[in-house]
Amino acid sequence: MATEPLIQRAQRGDPDAVADLYEMYVERIFRYVSYRVESRADAEDLTADVFVKMVEGLPAYRHSGAPFEAWLYRIASARIIDARRKSRRRPQAELQDDLAVPDGTPLEDALGERERLAELRDALDHLTSEQQLLLVLRFVERKSHEQVAEIMGKSLSAVRSIQHRALTQLAALLGESKGRHYLRGAPDA
Repeated sequence: MATEPLIQRAQRGDPDAVADLYEMYVERIFRYVSYRVESRADAEDLTADVFVKMVEGLPAYRHSGAPFEAWLYRIASARIIDARRKSRRRPQAELQDDLAVPDGTPLEDALGERERLAELRDALDHLTSEQQLLLVLRFVERKSHEQVAEIMGKSLSAVRSIQHRALTQLAALLGESKGRHYLRGAPDA
């Protein structure tokens, strides 16, 4: 489906076009957000907020040569940053000793996995927004270097260079032996 005519229809207030844009991008934006926040509920709320902001911003949106998707990722990045600022101001609830894990996973294993994910999120937070976006597009969305270059408005060599620096920095933050298995989804060796 051609995106430009759909965007133009959405800008004129066509609810079907807005719904089509939502359907086209919601899964990608949700995955991007979910890798950057701690809970599924937060990811769902922020993803919904991204699409509210999309609807609000559509009248002013102008095609700049970058894909529409890049604009949505920028909105998502801003929403994540705003949410983190707000969460730092709110007190966090303490972890209960008697938590049950619904899928039957032993609590200790589930907490270990959460700890590893928290470690990865913390390491990702030390990367630039550009590096974070690139890593999510490449390793979560499984986009090619060419697709990432188009979304980010960068040359192919720039994308490869940013990826190399991001992976090197991420490996250093996680400890040399941990760097790549997180991105590939492989279990700890």
